Amino acid sequence: MHDLVIRDGLVVDGTGAPAAPGDVVVDDGVVTEVTGPGRAGRGRHEIHADGRLVTPGWVDVHTHYDGQATWDPELSPSGWHGVTTAVMGNCGVGFAPAAPDRREWLIQLMEGVEDIPGTALAEGMTWNWETFPEYLDELERLPRTVDVAALVPHGAVRAYVMGDRGAANEPATAEEIVRMGEIVAEAIRAGAAGFSTTRTVLHRAKDGELAAGTTASPDELLGIGDAMGAAGAGVFEMASDMVVPADEFAWMAELSRRSGRTVTFNCLQSDVWPEQWRELLELSDRAAETGARIVPQVAGRPACLMFGLESSFHPFVANPSYRRIARLPLSERVAQMHTPEVREAILAETADIGDFGNYMLRSFHKMFPLGDPPDYEPAPSQSVAAIAERTGRRPEEVVYDLLLERDGHELLYFPLLGYSHGDFGAIQAMLEHPGTVLGLGDGGAHCGLLCDASLPTYMLTHWVRDRHRGGRLGLERVVAMQTSETAALYGYGDRGVLAPGYRADVNVVDLDGLRLAPPEMVHDLPAGGRRLVQRASGYGATICAGVPVRVDDAPTGERPGRLVRGTRPTPTAS
Repeated sequence: MHDLVIRDGLVVDGTGAPAAPGDVVVDDGVVTEVTGPGRAGRGRHEIHADGRLVTPGWVDVHTHYDGQATWDPELSPSGWHGVTTAVMGNCGVGFAPAAPDRREWLIQLMEGVEDIPGTALAEGMTWNWETFPEYLDELERLPRTVDVAALVPHGAVRAYVMGDRGAANEPATAEEIVRMGEIVAEAIRAGAAGFSTTRTVLHRAKDGELAAGTTASPDELLGIGDAMGAAGAGVFEMASDMVVPADEFAWMAELSRRSGRTVTFNCLQSDVWPEQWRELLELSDRAAETGARIVPQVAGRPACLMFGLESSFHPFVANPSYRRIARLPLSERVAQMHTPEVREAILAETADIGDFGNYMLRSFHKMFPLGDPPDYEPAPSQSVAAIAERTGRRPEEVVYDLLLERDGHELLYFPLLGYSHGDFGAIQAMLEHPGTVLGLGDGGAHCGLLCDASLPTYMLTHWVRDRHRGGRLGLERVVAMQTSETAALYGYGDRGVLAPGYRADVNVVDLDGLRLAPPEMVHDLPAGGRRLVQRASGYGATICAGVPVRVDDAPTGERPGRLVRGTRPTPTAS
């Protein structure tokens, strides 16, 4: 009698091998057998897949649940989309180490960089820690539905060692670099997944200052890398503008060679340099030839903003007439906006909110009705600019009317990065490159503007099943991208594959019936904080460590998830 048997599924084992009908057997939280259909013995609990996909649980390597993971056992919305392991602490922001007098500063840093409500963080976190090992202990105390792992954030380390000077991006002394390295090495020995930093001017604290660490010297980064090498583990994660790619790759490659650690960076297509991604992939390949391991982390869809009356941003957000009614409840605001006098006043105004803000305000060729089901790869003819031209209206009028649809709940899709030529050509090429890894879903972050935690589900619905404007990707390839390949990046050799000896993290998915709902704004964070969430239907089961945590898109109440400390060896049974 086995603990769990999943019967008659189409097994996609995560290795890229062809899918095959079969049964999956689980005992003591691990897979003990993958066999032909109908051949497994009886189970105390059985799930009849009836031809649905049976895959490993998704391993999401780019999330920002650093605060939420201390209070939310479900890790939503990622847990709703089949994720069974989530790596957080990316982009240099997080909450440990944290001196007591730095807590508010860390909150405003996270609020500014990742758009997570500061009031929610202040109310939700216990702060039962100061050092990073103590933070890991706190994460370990909370039973949860999925596994979590945490990177050490540069911003927190800098502020802990250097105080105000570190927060202000002043140069670190040699002694301070050594101290930062000691803290990172201590964290990695305690089980941290690695270290993260940011080097993009888009990452700013709520006070408007660049995130701590943005302008750190190569000597500082190499010193931390050396400490990671001495600790013998950990991935070095980075976000960067790559203004001069050769300069960034010089220290990245040296860090990887000296430390023996993998460096991974956010690789996206920018409208400023729409072909630069090709250079980044080429530089990564060249670095490998010198003994470095630099892994571009790529997205499965554009880094997209959602403009709406409930969101943080839309084209009228700075217009004086809109600002006069902006604090009204949504229903009252919508009623006001329907009146001719308010409409005329708002549409007659313009606002100047800086170069980047103005770019978003006026790029009507990159604004699209999102729709239901949401369309993340619309044709250029569906843009607000194209609609305006066809209907003889100003683009602002089109936007105004769209925002009022669905009683003001409508969202406009703005593909900020990854859609420079009006198609997914760059994204597809990056996904198909053998040296990249899938990530950048940003689960838990950008609560008022973005909801890409649904990326694992989207990879199946769009790239495997529905894509109509270009080539699709194979089922086995897409499953491997977000299971064995993402697990391998962080050395999690015990998961991401359905084979004897591997951890029994499993999804049962109705590929034909899998659906993504449009994002919606909810107010379920502590202190009534808001966030965009996106739900899915079609997950027959999500299983973590052999225990079903969701069945038919609903939670079971079970919480087998734990903190992942350090790397995990590949099972010898495999």
